[in-house]
Amino acid sequence: MASSAMDDDSDDEMDQFMEQFKTHKYKNAFDENNWEEEFDKIPLFMKSAPEEFDSKTHPDLACLQSIIHNDDRPPEEQASGLKDEGNEYFKEKNYKKAITSYTEGLKKCGDQEINTVLLTNRAAAHFHLGNMRSALNDAAAAKKIKPDHLKALIRGAQCCMQLQHFVEALQWCDAGLKVHPSDKKLQELRAAADKHKRAAERDARKAKAKEKKACSDKEALLAAIKERGVKLLRPEQPLKRSSDSEDEDGGPAVAVLDGLDSQEATGARVFLDEQGSLHWPVLFLYPEHQQSDFVSAFCDGSSFIDHLGVMFGEELPPWDTDKKYLPQNLQLFFEDEEKETLYEVEPTTLLLKVLWHNRCFVKAGTPSFIVLAKGSPFCKQFLTGRTVERL
Repeated sequence: MASSAMDDDSDDEMDQFMEQFKTHKYKNAFDENNWEEEFDKIPLFMKSAPEEFDSKTHPDLACLQSIIHNDDRPPEEQASGLKDEGNEYFKEKNYKKAITSYTEGLKKCGDQEINTVLLTNRAAAHFHLGNMRSALNDAAAAKKIKPDHLKALIRGAQCCMQLQHFVEALQWCDAGLKVHPSDKKLQELRAAADKHKRAAERDARKAKAKEKKACSDKEALLAAIKERGVKLLRPEQPLKRSSDSEDEDGGPAVAVLDGLDSQEATGARVFLDEQGSLHWPVLFLYPEHQQSDFVSAFCDGSSFIDHLGVMFGEELPPWDTDKKYLPQNLQLFFEDEEKETLYEVEPTTLLLKVLWHNRCFVKAGTPSFIVLAKGSPFCKQFLTGRTVERL
């Protein structure tokens, strides 16, 4: 009976103690509205560490950090702690800090297993930052320590894919599949690498064939120009003296064939058609009105009147208010800058005949001609004091 009375007293005391919680709130309890924020201030429950902290602002966290970086612990334990720290940063997507932790871990010990993981994890952090070469170097270092490490093999293949080194990606995949033949990730990476490799090889073949054709076309073009005796000049190249303008065989000299590389802003340039005719971009200048016309493809077997008849046919240009520039009323010249001479060209003349002339030089791949209205006051003034010869 005495024992039973004592038990009843104990129960009463416990009931009284519990009743206190109904009327008195715990002063240090978390607020129900911001308990998650409060939890995040406790080091063990933090989702992410503050960017900067010290022992005064976060003493508990500083204490945990000192435990992790305690140099008195065995090196393997220190490296493992830094690995875990790096993994936490990695989860927070703070890859730069993760790399720092993994790097510090690698300095701590020579344990091959831990170092393999640290290198592979650092490769992953570099990969997410876009540092593909650093990631590849770490994956290669991990593979050197442990050739069958799956994560290192996958990461190495992924880095090679990003760098578009598809042959190397295949080598990483093949090395991985030897020891992990059923790994789906490696199988997928290998299929993708093989597909890209084949596409790259196909594109390279097409580019080589295109380059070969372009080279062949250029050789044929230059041969056609040389056969016609056309003389090309770069824009900045001075004209040759008449005494220097012939080859040893007495024929017209062909100057600087690579002058074809200069072209008008329109993008037009001389080309050779399937029938063997050359088509030139030709510029017509009208100094009286400071105007010009541009024919992008003037066949060297065509005459000037073929184009002038179109340009000054039924509809005259708006700047010709006096209607003087009629096909039958035009004078055409090309200029020899070195001799300061104008050569008059009959509109019925073929372009080929003009370009063959030993004093006709083509600058920047574009023959140019001056057009005047015959007998006009401007024409007489323009020709005064100039040497004019007929073609």
